[in-house]
Amino acid sequence: MGADTDRHFIERMTWQQVARRIGDGAAAILPIGAAAKQHGFHLPLNTDRLQAEWLAARIAEPVDALIWPTLTYGHYPAFVEYAGSSSLSAATFETLVHEVAAGILGGGCGKLLVLNTGISTLAPVDRALARLNTSRVMHVWTHGGPRYPRVAKGLAQQGHGSHADELETSLMLALAPHLVDMARAEASPAMTQDTPGPLTPSDPNSPNYSRSGSYGDPTLATSAKGEMLLAAMLDDLNEHVAAFVAKPPAAEPKPATMQSPSR
Repeated sequence: MGADTDRHFIERMTWQQVARRIGDGAAAILPIGAAAKQHGFHLPLNTDRLQAEWLAARIAEPVDALIWPTLTYGHYPAFVEYAGSSSLSAATFETLVHEVAAGILGGGCGKLLVLNTGISTLAPVDRALARLNTSRVMHVWTHGGPRYPRVAKGLAQQGHGSHADELETSLMLALAPHLVDMARAEASPAMTQDTPGPLTPSDPNSPNYSRSGSYGDPTLATSAKGEMLLAAMLDDLNEHVAAFVAKPPAAEPKPATMQSPSR
């Protein structure tokens, strides 16, 4: 990301610049992407943050949106046995999202899009945003489709996966190849569950054992697959964002009027 994105990330602006953009009607984007979450032997702990901010910059451009600082701590209980991986409780994370989102809306932004790269974060974010005016907020999962799942299904060669796997590694090869160490990529053992429990690097007898932390086979990843996945993902996101920004928000209910008691 270069200087052309400075007009979207509020952390690179003064408060007066942000105020002017809000006054002009700019929508807000709040990315959610872990910066302390293991991603196998071959990807950095901030993989989710990198993806969230790369995608946010590209979906902000067509609608000239403002991007708030990424929420880099979240509810990621499946990875806490791996060094450096952090996880908040679901309740704490839900409160964090609610208060940050409420602050953005309370600061004058008419629309807020929450861009979520996680899986275990989906339910807490839904709960947090349900307590706000839902016509002004949209929660979007980066893998939600419809195009992305279709392309992913056509490309995937691995038998299982969802974390630091063939697909996620391909995405990173396309957007940040200098951070991917394919020589250290290692597939996880076949697991009996479609959705495993918390992964463990220390118990080879566990059905959730993964020495590397990957769930899937990152050795099958290629940058060409990543380019196709990113294109589908961006098409999905841009379509959702454009429709959301263009739609007028519903009128907020007026507070009830206090009536004097009859004498």
